[in-house]
Amino acid sequence: MNRLLALVDDPALLDEVLQAAAVAGCEVDRVPDVAALRGRWRAASAVVLDTTTLAAVAGAALPRRPAVFVVATGPPDRSVWPPALELGVEQVIDVRAGRAKLQEALSDVVESPPGDGRVLSVLGGCGGAGASVLATAVGQAVLSGGGRGLLVDCDPLGGGLDLALGAEREAGKRWPDLSLSGGRVPVAELRSALPSRTRGDGRLTFLSCARNGPDPTPQAVAAVVEAGRRAGETVICDVPRQLSPAAGAALERSDLAVLVVPARLRACAAARRVAEEVATRGVALHAVVRGPSPTGIHARQVAKAVGLPLLTAMRPERRLATALDEGRFPHHRQGPLAAAAREVLAVLRAQNPLSTRTFTPAEISHG
Repeated sequence: MNRLLALVDDPALLDEVLQAAAVAGCEVDRVPDVAALRGRWRAASAVVLDTTTLAAVAGAALPRRPAVFVVATGPPDRSVWPPALELGVEQVIDVRAGRAKLQEALSDVVESPPGDGRVLSVLGGCGGAGASVLATAVGQAVLSGGGRGLLVDCDPLGGGLDLALGAEREAGKRWPDLSLSGGRVPVAELRSALPSRTRGDGRLTFLSCARNGPDPTPQAVAAVVEAGRRAGETVICDVPRQLSPAAGAALERSDLAVLVVPARLRACAAARRVAEEVATRGVALHAVVRGPSPTGIHARQVAKAVGLPLLTAMRPERRLATALDEGRFPHHRQGPLAAAAREVLAVLRAQNPLSTRTFTPAEISHG
C-alpha cells in the first residue's frame, strides 16, 4: 500500500494534499507532531509538510530520505530554503500556482520507489566506435534481467537509436514529437507516450531522435533523464562525442560514463581529446576497449593512452554489422557484446546515485 505521511497544520493546504493523494492513488496518514512523524519517517512512501511544520522537522535531526515535499499557498520566502536544504526536501510546491505539480510528484512516488535510479552515458572515442550499439546492448541487458530501463538518444546526427534496435516502425513518440520545455515530467505520461519492449517482468522504454525535425534541447533531456531516475529506472543515454548542450545535460546527470575506444592508435588519440572534455563535467568516466587491435595493442595499454581506468575489453561480435543492417539487434546472451553490457551495468549499479546529493535553492523545483 502506498501511504503518504502528512504533517500539515494549514487546513486549506491539507485539503489540497488530500485531493492530490486521491488522484495519485495513495492513502494519507496524518500525524499531529514531530514525535509522531519520527516513528514512521522511514516507512512512508512520501512525506508532505507545510512551511509552518518544516522548521520543526528540520531541527529534529531526522535522517535524509527521498520524496519529502513542502506545500505552500504562495511563493516561498527565503526563510524556507535553509531548513529545506537541511532536510533534503525534493520540491517546494506553491499549490495555488501549480496544483498539478503535487499530483504529479505523488503519482511518481506511487509508480515506483524513488531515488534508486541510475544514469549511464555512453560515448564513442572516435567515429564508428560503437557507442550506440553498446548503449542499446546495456538497455537489452536491463530488459533481459527483468529490470526497467529508459534508453535516451542524445545524438541527433546518429540516424536514430530506434534503427539500432530495429524498432523504427514501432508506434510511439520520438524527440520531435515531444513538447518539453523542461521542468518535471510525469513518469506515467512519459511511459505511455514512448515505444517500449517487455520481456517477463522487464521493460525497456526508448526515446529516439528522428531522421528530421528539431533536436532535443538541454532542458528536455534533463527533464526526461530526471523522470527516469525518479522512477527508479536505469537510464542509458547515447551521447555524441562532440558535446552539445543537450549532451552535456545528460552527462552532468550521469552516475557513470563509458567511452568506447577501438584498439587502434588513431582512435586512442581522438578518444583522449573526448576524455579531456568529459572530465570537465565531473562524471566518473571509464574506458570500454573494443578489439581487435591490428597491431596487437593490449586493452590496458589503450586505456592508459586515453588516460582512463579500464572497465572492460570487448571482442568483436560476429555478424553484428549484418544484423544491424537487417534491422535485428543481436540477442546472444553469451556473446561479447552482451557480456560487456552486463559488466557496464554491474559497475553502474555499484555507483552512489547523484540523487543523494545536496541541492541548492535554485535547483529545488517550486511552483
